[in-house]
Amino acid sequence: MDIDYRLAFDMAPVGLVLSRNRSIVDCNQHVCEMFGATREQLTGQSFQILYPSADEYERTGARMLPILNAKGHYADDRIMKRVDGRLKGETFWCHVTGRALNRAAPHESGIWTFEDLSSRRPVKAELTAREREVAAHLMDGLTSKEIGRALGISHRTVEIYRARLMRKYKASTTADLVHKLMEG
Repeated sequence: MDIDYRLAFDMAPVGLVLSRNRSIVDCNQHVCEMFGATREQLTGQSFQILYPSADEYERTGARMLPILNAKGHYADDRIMKRVDGRLKGETFWCHVTGRALNRAAPHESGIWTFEDLSSRRPVKAELTAREREVAAHLMDGLTSKEIGRALGISHRTVEIYRARLMRKYKASTTADLVHKLMEG
């Protein structure tokens, strides 16, 4: 039986992107639907268009580089932004997984999956870029010290962001905050 790999790529039940130097070389229909864009709008573009801010794009790239170098793959939950369509500009939680095709030069080329988590985890509060990063790490179960190391900031600064998140989500404890973040 011959397998049509192009058809399999296009019809995959998860968003797939082939990348080169943090730009979109190709993507499947699921990614187009998720981000509200056509393949023509996405191919050749920097991944930056999928992020709420240029700063988040840069920091995410810097954060994932040593992990891709060491392991060859990377995964996290992050807030992304719809590119076009009726939901243009809307932010949403997305699970992103990637594999570098060359671990020595991780951004050179890779394959990435995108899963829209908005039905399970809507974005309810308006968060800053750094609050989104801290929230994502809190949901991964990291302590303030671990988050500080991951983001290159002091654990006391992380605690300030966590306190802001707790106010915005009206959470009484960190566990309550994580629960509310998971709900949206």
